[in-house]
This record gives sequence, structure tokens and C-alpha cells, in this order.
Amino acid sequence: MDSKKYLDDLSSIKDLMSRSSRFISLSGLSGIMAGLYALAGATITYVFLLPKNGEFLTLHSWNFKIILGILIAVAALSVITAFLLTSKKAKKNKEKIWDATTKRLLVSFLVPLVAGGIYILIKLSSQHYGLTGSLMLIFYGLALINASKYTISNIQYLGYAELILGLICAALPGYGFWFWILGFGVFHIIYGSLIYFKEEKA
Repeated sequence: MDSKKYLDDLSSIKDLMSRSSRFISLSGLSGIMAGLYALAGATITYVFLLPKNGEFLTLHSWNFKIILGILIAVAALSVITAFLLTSKKAKKNKEKIWDATTKRLLVSFLVPLVAGGIYILIKLSSQHYGLTGSLMLIFYGLALINASKYTISNIQYLGYAELILGLICAALPGYGFWFWILGFGVFHIIYGSLIYFKEEKA
């Protein structure tokens, strides 16, 4: 009996130490909402902004600028939603949302993401548009994988999925838009739903 209690105590201490060195898991609902924002942005882009047959999308065209604005809006809404819902979850669980671990997570996430964003802008300025979708998926996947060591959620699996999808997208030029929808829309909804239902059972 004492041996079992000792093992239980060790398990509790290990869990406590793990949580103290890692950021709380993100809200599953925020993942679902990020996917829905991406699908909404993609729908608007597809219906109103994508060039028709024989037309080309250039860096200085209004359509391109509007598409870029939609991408920024999707990213901003996703970040704001994630912050609000994760803050609510942290408050409910009496956990801190901003500490040294959070800073390390953000740095680990933003370094590959910002580097990727700059690289994509350089390629776009050189009028290389073909790999934009794959590059976004690849660098986003790398950012998730890099940040996963500072969170208790299984976000690295989403990162690996985005990375693999980005590589497949690079091998199939011409389908970047649809791969983008799959990665940022469908994958987010699936991942967020899995986390959400896991949270509901907890």
C-alpha cells in the first residue's frame, strides 16, 4: 500500500513539474475557429479574387493586395480568438497564461514563422508565386513543431501534418490554394475538434 502511494506521489510530482515548465494547452475551440476563419477567407478569395482563365495575379494588383489583407485578417482573428479562449481556459483552471514559459513558447514559434514570412515576401517580390502555399504550410509546420516542447498539448502532430502537406504541395505545383485550404482550414478544424472533445471528457 505504501509502495503504491509512493508511486502515486512521484507521478503527481512529475506531472506538476511538467506543467510548471510547459505552457497550458491551447483551447480546442480556438483551433476550430481558426479553421473556420481560414475557410471563410478562402471562400471569399475563390469567389471574388482569384484570376479567371488567361489572367494573372501580380504583386501590385488590387486583387493581390486584398488577398494579402484577407490572410492578415485570418491570422489576426485566429490569434485574438486563441488568446481570449485560452485565457478563459487558464482562468478556469487557475493557471497563469503569461510567464517565462509563455515567452519561450512565443519565441520558438515566431522565429521560424517570421523567417518564413520574410522569405515568402522575398520570393513574391521576385514574382515567384508558385510555391507560396507550400512555403506557408512548411514554415507554419516547423513553427508548431519548434514550439511544441513548451506546451502540454499534442500540437507537434499538427505541425508534422502541416509540414508533410507542404512538401506534398511543393511536389504538385498548381494546387497550392487547395492545399492551403486543407492545411489551414480542415486540419485546424480536425485538430481543434479532437482537443475540444478531449477537454470535454476531462
